[in-house]
Amino acid sequence: MQLTELKAMNNEESVEVPLHGVELLAQPLLNKDTAFSEAERDLFGLRGLLPPRVLSIEEQVGLELEHVRCKSADLEKYIGLAALQDRNETLFYRVLVENLEEFMPIVYTPTVGLACQQFSHILRRPRGLWITPDDLCRIPDLLRNSRYHTVKLIVVTDNERILGLGDQGAGGMGIPIGKLALYTAGAGIPPSETLPISLDVGTDRQELLDDPYYVGYRHPRLRGQAYDEFIEAFVEGVLEVFPHAVLQWEDFKQHNAIRILDRYRYRITSFNDDIQGTASVALAGILAALKASGRPLSAQRLVFLGAGAAGIGIARLVQEAMTLEGASNVTVGGTTVMLDSAGLLFEGRARIDSDKQPFLLTREFMAQFGFPDAERYDLETVIRHVRPTILIGTSGVAGSFTESAIREMAKHVPTPVIFPLSNPTSKTEATPGDIVTWSGGRALVATGSPFSPVSYAGTTHLIGQANNIFVFPGVGLGVILSGVREVTDKMFLTAAQTLADQVTPERLSKGALYPKVSALRQVSRAIAIRVIREARDSGIGRAYHDDQIDAAVDAAMWYPAYTNYLHARR
Repeated sequence: MQLTELKAMNNEESVEVPLHGVELLAQPLLNKDTAFSEAERDLFGLRGLLPPRVLSIEEQVGLELEHVRCKSADLEKYIGLAALQDRNETLFYRVLVENLEEFMPIVYTPTVGLACQQFSHILRRPRGLWITPDDLCRIPDLLRNSRYHTVKLIVVTDNERILGLGDQGAGGMGIPIGKLALYTAGAGIPPSETLPISLDVGTDRQELLDDPYYVGYRHPRLRGQAYDEFIEAFVEGVLEVFPHAVLQWEDFKQHNAIRILDRYRYRITSFNDDIQGTASVALAGILAALKASGRPLSAQRLVFLGAGAAGIGIARLVQEAMTLEGASNVTVGGTTVMLDSAGLLFEGRARIDSDKQPFLLTREFMAQFGFPDAERYDLETVIRHVRPTILIGTSGVAGSFTESAIREMAKHVPTPVIFPLSNPTSKTEATPGDIVTWSGGRALVATGSPFSPVSYAGTTHLIGQANNIFVFPGVGLGVILSGVREVTDKMFLTAAQTLADQVTPERLSKGALYPKVSALRQVSRAIAIRVIREARDSGIGRAYHDDQIDAAVDAAMWYPAYTNYLHARR
């Protein structure tokens, strides 16, 4: 059965199927519903199990669009699409690929956040694997229970920092499921090669523990040494069962996220999308914005509001890109200025977490920027003294980009670059409309969640979405095909540069710093090709010839279309 499903995902002209009748209809990856041909209905005993009309996949797509669009609530649309995925995966992905701009906000941010919050009450058919502390000694056995044995890509979460919503317990499983759906839609990675995993180590959210219908591990969240031993056992299990799979860490809380990434990135082929993917997509937007000015990245001054995993990840990658441009470590340290919930990070401030230490503003730069002697410096004060050209928000605090702060920034910069990146929409640091207005129509804005165009003084400003979807599918595909054992920061720099190059002059002229979502497969293909080339040139990836790389990527990108079935003996 596993081999059959793998061939079906690889776009074979025909495939032998050993199932019959209702067994075949019950397999989401093989089911065609009313698109089974007359010959297939005879061959597989489907007569009487389906209505007599044979529909094409195009007709089925039209019908599914009718089903979804008649629902008024986004959460109901999410449930409807999930039901389609559970019944007929090929059709689900065809609908998604052909309507990405419409349905990406449904299957992922922002609607997936609501789905995570309501997960125990909307769950219809479980997907992926659930691993709890009670499974510590049997994790390899659980991994072998996976629906498919051809897994090349795993997305795993411990559910503690779901988007900007915090600890969602078992509900966090909606994120790996959604991310992998976008890997398939955006980069053509076959669903039979993907596996979502929830490391359900409990929850500290009391309303979940009190919910009689809560489906998760009903215990306080695992901490300390016991948590570390659990993560270690999980990594060892993956290395044993799926030794060649790429592992994506997803929505781990800041300190665990950074610590786990740094501990395991050289032991297992892995990356953290919240740290590295977010960094890459943010850097791409910055590079696109700088095309207009022609000034190098190392000449910019950046202020970060939010020193969590995302903010630190962006700052790390920006500093590496500056260093590659030739900037000294001293210069880099003064051009990336960071605030957390207690204000500016600077030398001498009390109680600074270890992962924030590299981003403390030195006493020399404090004096150079003319900061007064104080214990705390808020965003507006920092902007007044640093005069940033770029402002990045990953705080998760709605409205934290105040009118006075944006107006202060706009006093000193002809074209402020402002990224309120926090998700979901309710957590964004400021709306694009306010930022454009407060900057007198001069700001270039990109957001974490989708926003409509903004009209100001007779000009329409397109708002690009700095969504990780533009990076992680192509990086994941490139890593899989290159066969590397390490996902390097240089790969994410390469992805950022490639993504910036994909923004058309027309979109840039209208203020959009990212491509259209509908161009996602084209973007993912370009990134995968560049990542493979970077891996090869660095001596850690497969030794492809230049004329082989494009063909390898094209052959690996599955497009959702039905395959002709031949009957196979059991």
